[in-house]
Amino acid sequence: MKRFLAVIAAAVVLFSTVGMASADAITVACDTSFPPFEFKDPATGTHTGFDVELWQAIAQEIGIEYNLQPMDFNGIIPGLQSNQLDVGIAGITIKPSREEVVDFSDPYYNAGLLILVKSDNDKIKDIKDLKGKVVSTKLGTTSADFVKQNAHAADVKLFPNNDAMFMELMSGGADAVMFDSPVVSNFIRKAGKGQVKVVGPIYQGQSYGIAFPKGSKLVAKVNAALKTLRENGTYRDLYVKWFGTEPK
Repeated sequence: MKRFLAVIAAAVVLFSTVGMASADAITVACDTSFPPFEFKDPATGTHTGFDVELWQAIAQEIGIEYNLQPMDFNGIIPGLQSNQLDVGIAGITIKPSREEVVDFSDPYYNAGLLILVKSDNDKIKDIKDLKGKVVSTKLGTTSADFVKQNAHAADVKLFPNNDAMFMELMSGGADAVMFDSPVVSNFIRKAGKGQVKVVGPIYQGQSYGIAFPKGSKLVAKVNAALKTLRENGTYRDLYVKWFGTEPK
């Protein structure tokens, strides 16, 4: 009986410890498919990318445990607002409407919007030529807002992920894609190599920030960690690894 009770007591302690570890880990949301920032590695089945590895370095610098939660981009801000998520890192553009409902870290990446067409398309040269055309982009993004307000397209097709957005162009269902410059550039170098091209300049310069519920105490800690990672070269190394160029 004594031995039995000792085993039960040990089990209680073990499960209590596991529960405490789980409770101490914060939930960090990332996009399911936003290469090279976050995507599932087909070789390992795990999510990786610039955002994923940058957050890993930040968490190590701060000394916190976390659970990574890949999800559709348009669910991240609502998840932060409802406090179901503690952090969102998914190439989230810092803009006034979002700053009203969530807090942001200091910017960690500068981007813009690019127009992508098939290589044999000589009719679309800039945003003026999107008038009356079909444009695909991603649901719940600044790209979607910009296209609706400025392109005068006949139809703006919105997709929950990048793959479907690009596939619509490749299959002929859209005349162009308009989306964030690093993602478009990554598609040109890899899946769309030789089949697509960028036309026109970069539009609407924008900065990405890490998002938090309003009033989160993590903001100051993350900003301090970002500063340290820039100073010790970790940020630079990750940037070169995922984008192939030096940080601007």
